[in-house]
Amino acid sequence: MTNYGAMQNEIYNAGLKGILPTYPVDFATLEKRAHEALGPSLTNYVAGGCGDEHTQDQNAAAFHHWGMVPRMMVDCTTRDLSIELFGHRYPTPLFMAPIGLNGEASQDRHGDIAAARASAMTGVPFCASTLANDPLEEVKAACGDTPAWFQLYTPRNKELATSLIRRAEDAGYTALVVTLDTWVTGWRPRDLNASNFPQLRGKVLQNYFTDPVFRSLLARPPEEDPAAAIFTWAATFGQVLTWEDMAWFKSVTKLPIVLKGICHPDDARRAVDTGADAIYCSNHGGRQANGGIATIDLLEDVVAAAGDTPVLFDSGIRSGSDAVKALALGARAVGVGRPYTYGLALGGAEGAAWVLRAILAEADLLMAVNGYPTLADVRAAGARRTDP
Repeated sequence: MTNYGAMQNEIYNAGLKGILPTYPVDFATLEKRAHEALGPSLTNYVAGGCGDEHTQDQNAAAFHHWGMVPRMMVDCTTRDLSIELFGHRYPTPLFMAPIGLNGEASQDRHGDIAAARASAMTGVPFCASTLANDPLEEVKAACGDTPAWFQLYTPRNKELATSLIRRAEDAGYTALVVTLDTWVTGWRPRDLNASNFPQLRGKVLQNYFTDPVFRSLLARPPEEDPAAAIFTWAATFGQVLTWEDMAWFKSVTKLPIVLKGICHPDDARRAVDTGADAIYCSNHGGRQANGGIATIDLLEDVVAAAGDTPVLFDSGIRSGSDAVKALALGARAVGVGRPYTYGLALGGAEGAAWVLRAILAEADLLMAVNGYPTLADVRAAGARRTDP
């Protein structure tokens, strides 16, 4: 079992030689430096949320009204953070949530490859987005031996959707994550005020531009007529999904199907009944709809409704303590989003890997100090609301 908390010893020992960390270990400093590196346009897209961003802000703030009670006189010399999911034993409960503008976040504009390399470096699985600057096959190859999942924005064209799914299967992805809440883009004032929607400028569309079915829809290839290719993408993006579509998904893939965007217990039960292999409790980080409830406050009810079906979680994770609280409330695995993308902005694969290691180190040390040697102990302890 990896001693993730030993990262702090590395930092302190390096300090004895006058060496300070290249990247920060706290989110506030990470965010500030990343915004400077990204510049205004990319910052608006990556950091921005829907409406006045209340839901986005609450996603993170709500973790502060959940707390855990420590237990003493427990041997926590070693901690086991591993989980079982989709028939695979993962060394950590973290995964890298899909981010649609990763490709633009690194300085070389190959952030999807950099994120995949960070996954290979840390053993934290990467959920690769449909929206990418590099083809999904190359992204998967960069993950090395670490399993990867593919997130699908389902196109209106079923032949194109099937092609993307089959490509993911052939490339070796081990799960299909179907996003449910993005058939239309939410109201995002930061982007609207700048009249900036990166995809309409041809960004992060390589999975479409390299797809044989998509290319067959074009009179000329994207390399010769990018404007027409972008228009075709816009016309095919965003299929409205209903529960009846689950039968189709089950018919076209043998991959485990994860439904992303489930926040209501009734939807969790329906997902299980229609054959979902996992439920992904998420409100898209507050980017798609404002006026909602922080996802962490909805997690327990979703977990209870899901029964034995595993529940993945994201939205608002900024630290290792956040991740442990989500695990205590029943999440099988916890997705990290903006923090690792900020790491990409500062240092590519190395920066993203540093951020993931820092989150794991804090989680590991929290378990050590609080007397939770395993994630089963974390879940047994649970978390308590601390607000009135």
